[in-house]
Amino acid sequence: MITNNYDIHEFAEGAVILDGLDDAIIGIVEEFGNGPRILYSKNKVLHILEERDGMSSIEAVEFYEYNILGLFAADQNPVFLISE
Repeated sequence: MITNNYDIHEFAEGAVILDGLDDAIIGIVEEFGNGPRILYSKNKVLHILEERDGMSSIEAVEFYEYNILGLFAADQNPVFLISE
């Protein structure tokens, strides 16, 4: 289990880590031909946006889709689990 940012950097070198969403990290994924990527829970991301930023559920989904899911920062972009 990943317990802190040190572990993340050790196991997923070069992966994009989203600021302020550490509590939504649920693991690291790998795929042939790509470096490891951080796996986030979509539900936890939305919950953080609602609780921390005071967004409504609709605002949180819109923000997630445009600013987080739509982000392309590098080849090791984060990935998201839709349901748990």
